[in-house]
Amino acid sequence: MPTATIKFLSCLAICIAACDIYVFASPGEPLRSKQVNVFKPLETRHAIVTTNQVIQIYGDAVRSKLKPLFEAQKIVYPPSEMTWICLKQEKVLLVYARNQSGRPVLLLRYPIIGASGVAGPKLKEGDKQVPEGFYKVTGLRPNVIAHLALAVDYPNEEDRIHARKENRHSPGGDILIHGSLWSTGCLAMGNAAIDELFVLTHDTGCSKINLIFAPCDLSKKSPDLDMRLQPRWLPGLYARIRAALKLYQIPEIVVRPSEKTDSQK
Repeated sequence: MPTATIKFLSCLAICIAACDIYVFASPGEPLRSKQVNVFKPLETRHAIVTTNQVIQIYGDAVRSKLKPLFEAQKIVYPPSEMTWICLKQEKVLLVYARNQSGRPVLLLRYPIIGASGVAGPKLKEGDKQVPEGFYKVTGLRPNVIAHLALAVDYPNEEDRIHARKENRHSPGGDILIHGSLWSTGCLAMGNAAIDELFVLTHDTGCSKINLIFAPCDLSKKSPDLDMRLQPRWLPGLYARIRAALKLYQIPEIVVRPSEKTDSQK
């Protein structure tokens, strides 16, 4: 890589790390997350290479913030299982866990800082779409240019079946929930938010986190999408997502023009 490019990316990384990102620790209650400035320039960031090292740096501070929120809802930390709901149009990630009575409780809500694409599923590599469907977190990724990341299992088995039937040979992949402020097909959450999500995932366990990626809050409205131009299987998927979302108390979220995805601007 040319020296000028390396220097540019290094400066960009430092600027991103200094950004102060708002997250929401409980519904309707904005808190400014503490930003621990340990995002190294790219030339020296080899100092953070393992998940354990990341947890050593962020773990205590994140747990001291999250544990009281869980305890206030009478939920043990770390929880036995979680559901994270991504609403693409609303650009928000909602984090739920079940309380002692088995009712899902909204514990955390994070703005999605950067995302590309529009309503509708991801179908091929390079379409810049964020996937839609039911997914799992498959791993922790401490070594990414976007600070930290969580891997999403797109394409899952359902996606691969659809692709084979429709002769789509490159459905894409490497979908992440990550830090930084920009994204193409992934969810950019900002560095402060991914610090919390990374530690929460580590403590809970990847296999215990269920992901629902929806075009919008389908429990209350329909997506801005011409279904005649979409795959035949999409209405069935949306029906299942709609039924799943109705099991959760999803707050009203106002979509402002400035919160549209990059491709909608």
